[in-house]
Amino acid sequence: MSRFFSEKFTDLEAYVPGEQPKEQQYIKLNTNENAFPPHPAVAEAAEQAARKLHLYPDTECTELRKTLAERLGLSPDELIMVNGSDDILNFAFMAFCDSYIPAVFPDITYGFYSVFAKLNQVPYREIPLQEDLTVRVDDYLQAAGTIFLANPNAPTGIALSRKEIRKILEENPYNVVVVDEAYVDFGAESCIPLIREYDNLLVTQTFSKSRSLAGGRLGYGAANPDIIQDLNTIRNSTNPYNIDTMTQAAGTACLKNDEYNEKNCRTIIRTREKTAKELRKLGFEVTQSSANFLFAKHPVISGEELYRKLKERGILIRHFNADRIKDYNRITIGTDEQMEAVVKETEKIINGR
Repeated sequence: MSRFFSEKFTDLEAYVPGEQPKEQQYIKLNTNENAFPPHPAVAEAAEQAARKLHLYPDTECTELRKTLAERLGLSPDELIMVNGSDDILNFAFMAFCDSYIPAVFPDITYGFYSVFAKLNQVPYREIPLQEDLTVRVDDYLQAAGTIFLANPNAPTGIALSRKEIRKILEENPYNVVVVDEAYVDFGAESCIPLIREYDNLLVTQTFSKSRSLAGGRLGYGAANPDIIQDLNTIRNSTNPYNIDTMTQAAGTACLKNDEYNEKNCRTIIRTREKTAKELRKLGFEVTQSSANFLFAKHPVISGEELYRKLKERGILIRHFNADRIKDYNRITIGTDEQMEAVVKETEKIINGR
């Protein structure tokens, strides 16, 4: 870093994204991207919108927000559109945490939570997952802080039920509960139906996973209009033009063809369950995932060794160095052919030891 970098960020450790290699072609299963491209209408809409790039985008995302509201059975004032769900998570740390209101989240979860807490200089408390890597709901009752829960959790893929989230909401009436539903469309229950019951609930989702728009950077938040107004105050104080014209058009077209996305999600779920079964046959312990990835470990090979040897064979998965999960790897669900290659090469590696 330069000698000009502010001392307040001396201890800041930036979030580390998954590898995006350029040197060779891999079966890329390390960043939870969707195995399928978006509907053809999405690219067509973005191409048409590109003709207006000399103009600023609509700061209110009017058509996109209206289309999404109709899809979700909400009103537009219960929604905010953001530049990927990371955008709104950062807004939530800014809006609902401070030196008196800490952030509260699991010790094993989405890595950006601790980064956002440090970036915004708010205190935070990490609550350990149980030995089976599940969230213990009772640990979050009267948590005395803004709660951030990835549901399904990352990188475990394990989900809480809507009933369990409801219990957390009821026991924390004076603090916001943020439910990060990046992977909810792959088998978990969304809490969006609860936003009119609980004025302390903020649900975040992304188009990156189930809607195949990781490259488009589009997400949203759903909450009561007062919370949305708070978040818009932050958005308009940082970057009111946060969603570009092409992405707004792509997102709208994506929603108008959502049956295509739902079909792809069902395919990914089937492939996930098939792959989990095959890995268990090889001796792996696999968590009960409700996401578009598996989280698995094997008793005779370390997570790091398996990651490295698969990479040598042209297959990328995600390995984490944290002590409690260093024996695990996160494996994004690709196509049937890609997952068959993962199982085949993994079996060779294990037998070769």
